[in-house]
Amino acid sequence: MTAIAPRFGPQLIRLLLVTAVLTVGLLGALAGTASAHAALTGSDPKDGAVVDVAPREVTLTFSEQIAMGDDSIRVLDPSSKRVDVAKMQDLSQGGTVRYAVGLKPGLPDGTYTVAWQAVSADSHPVSGAFTFSVGAPSATTATVPDQEAGGGLVGTLYDAARYISYAGFILLVGGAAFVLACWQRGASVRPLQRLVVGGWVTLTAATLVLLLLRTPYTGSGKLGDMFDLGGLSDVLDTKTGAALVSRLLLLGAAALFIAVLFGAYAKRVTEAEAEVVAEQDGEGNAEAGKAKADLAFGLSLGGTVVAAGIAGTWALSEHASTGIQTGLAMPLDVLHLLAVAAWLGGLVSLLVALYRVPDLERAAVRRFSRIAFTSVVVLAVTGVYQSWRQVGSWDAWTDTSYGQLLLVKIGLIAVLLGAAWFSRRWTGLLGEDAKTAEAAAEADAEAGVKVGVKAGVDVAEETAEEDVVEAGTATDPERAAQLARQRTALATARKKRDRDADTERSGLRRSVLIEACVALVVLAVTTALTGTEPGRTQEKEVSRTGTEAAAPAPARPVNLTEPFDTGGTKGKGTLRLTIDPASPGTNLMHVWIDGPDGKPMDVPEVKVAYTLKSQQIGPLPVVPERLAAGHWSAGNVQIPMPGDWHLQVTVRTSDIDQTTIEKNVKIG
Repeated sequence: MTAIAPRFGPQLIRLLLVTAVLTVGLLGALAGTASAHAALTGSDPKDGAVVDVAPREVTLTFSEQIAMGDDSIRVLDPSSKRVDVAKMQDLSQGGTVRYAVGLKPGLPDGTYTVAWQAVSADSHPVSGAFTFSVGAPSATTATVPDQEAGGGLVGTLYDAARYISYAGFILLVGGAAFVLACWQRGASVRPLQRLVVGGWVTLTAATLVLLLLRTPYTGSGKLGDMFDLGGLSDVLDTKTGAALVSRLLLLGAAALFIAVLFGAYAKRVTEAEAEVVAEQDGEGNAEAGKAKADLAFGLSLGGTVVAAGIAGTWALSEHASTGIQTGLAMPLDVLHLLAVAAWLGGLVSLLVALYRVPDLERAAVRRFSRIAFTSVVVLAVTGVYQSWRQVGSWDAWTDTSYGQLLLVKIGLIAVLLGAAWFSRRWTGLLGEDAKTAEAAAEADAEAGVKVGVKAGVDVAEETAEEDVVEAGTATDPERAAQLARQRTALATARKKRDRDADTERSGLRRSVLIEACVALVVLAVTTALTGTEPGRTQEKEVSRTGTEAAAPAPARPVNLTEPFDTGGTKGKGTLRLTIDPASPGTNLMHVWIDGPDGKPMDVPEVKVAYTLKSQQIGPLPVVPERLAAGHWSAGNVQIPMPGDWHLQVTVRTSDIDQTTIEKNVKIG
C-alpha cells in the first residue's frame, strides 16, 4: 500500500479528469430527458379539429401558471403568414390558466398552425404547436421551430452553467464550513484558500452566464441574443431574473466573508496557537484565543446567513416554488442544499488537504466525519419529503422520467455512502493510531534502535545541509540561494515520505477520492432532475388528456395488402397501399392494384377516405392520381393528428362494379 501512495498524485488528476468528462457526457444525455412542468391541456379549436366557420380567436389552456408575452402565441395560415391580431388576452380565472389571441376576420378555408411558447412557473421554457382546419384540411407550408424551447446549443450551455453553478456553491460553502468547523488552521493553508476562492469565482461566473443566456433560453434560441439589452431588461422583471440578481448581490457579501476568513481570521488562528505555546511555557494570556473565538462565531453566523440566502435563490425559482406545500418545501430545499454543500464540499476540501497538506491533524478528519454523518441524516429526511412531493405515487417511480432519474440518484448515493463507510473505517484507524502512538514511541525508546538511528540520520542530514548552505553563502550568493531551495525541497520530500508511509492516511485518501468522483456524477443527475418534470405533474397531465405525456413512439410507414372482389368481370384482385411516414402532417400515399396473376391491373377509379371516429374528424377524402397501369399516388396527404384512423379504399372495376375495403390503421 505504501508503494502505491507516492504515485497517487498523478492518478488523482487522471481519475478526476475522466470522471469530469463522463459527468459532462451524462449531463448531456440526461438533459435530453428533461421537460418542463406546464403543459397544454386544451385548446379551442381543438388540435386537428375541422370547423365550418373561422373562429374569432384561439384559446389555449395550461396545467399551471406560466409567463407569456404578446408574441408568445402565433397563428399561421397555409402559406405561413401570421393571421393573429392585437395583443394576447389573459383569461385565467381561479385555478384555470387560459390565454387567447384574436384572429383576422374572413379567414379562407384551409389548415392553420398554432405555435406557442411560454415560461413555466419553475423557470423552464415550454413550447408546442398544433393545427386546425377551416372548411377542410389543406396543404400547408407553415413552419415551426424544429427544436423545443430550451434546446439546442443554448440549452446545452444553460444546463452546463447550471451544473457549474451548483459545483461552485458546493465548493464555496463546503470549503468554508470545513475550515471553520473542522480545521481552523486551514484558513492559512494556500490550497484550501484557492479551493474556496475558486468556488466563489465559479459560482459568480456561472450566475452571470445564466443571466445572459436567459433571453435566448426562454425565447429565440439564438446564442447572439444573450447580449440583447432589451431582452435582459425583460429577464430582470421575471422571478428567475430577480433570483439570479439576488444571488450576485449575496456573492458580494460572500466575497467580504472570504476576505475576513483568510485575512483577519487566519491571523487570529496563528496568534491563538502562539498563545497556546506560550501558556505551556508559563507565559502569555488568553486574549488571542478569545478574539479568535469571537471572530469565528461572527463568521459562522454571517456565513450561514449568506449561504442560506444563496441557496434560497434556487428554492425561489425552481421545483420548490411550484406545486403543493411550497411554504414548507422552500425552507426544506434550502436546508437540503446546505447539507449537500457541507457534505460534498467538505469532502473535496478533505481530499485536497489529504493530498496537498502533509500535516493534516487526525482530529480534523474525525470532526468532518461527524459533520458528514449529520449532513447525510438531514439529506435523508429532506430527500424523503421531496420525493413524496415530486413523485406523487409508486407507479411514477418507474413510469415517469423524474422517477427514473430519482432512482438513479438514489443508487449513486448508495454507492457514495458505501465509500463513506470505508472512509469512516479509515478515520477510526487514524484515531486508534493516535491512541497507540505514545506507547509505540516508548517501546522504540526502550529498544534504542529505530528511534536512535532515525534521529541520528535526520540530524546528520540537517547538519550537512546547514554546513553546505553556510559555505555556499560565504562564497557565492546565487549558489547559496540554489542550495536553500534544494534544502526546502528536501524538507518537503521528507514530509511527503512520512505522509505516504502512513498506511491509514493512504487508505483514507483513496476512499475519499472515490467519494469525490461519485459525487460529481450525483451532481450531474441532480442538475438534470431540476430540469425534469416531476412525476406528480406528469400524472396530472395523463389524467387530463388520457394519454401518456411522454414522447410518442417513432412513426413507421403503414403497409396494407388486402384482396378484393367487385363481383363483375375481371373484378378480382389484390390491393396494396402504403402511407409514409404515417405521422401527423404531410404524408405520401401509394396504391397498387394487382390482378389474380400478380401483374398490374388497370381499373377506372380508386378513391381513399380516412376518419378518426374518436375525435369525430372526417371522413377526409383523398383522390390519388394515376401514375402508370395499376399504380396510383397522392403526394400531399394531410393527417391532422395521431390516432387509430379508419381507412376506406374504394376500387371500381367497371361502370357498375365496385367495392370498398375498410381497415383501421395506426397513425403516429
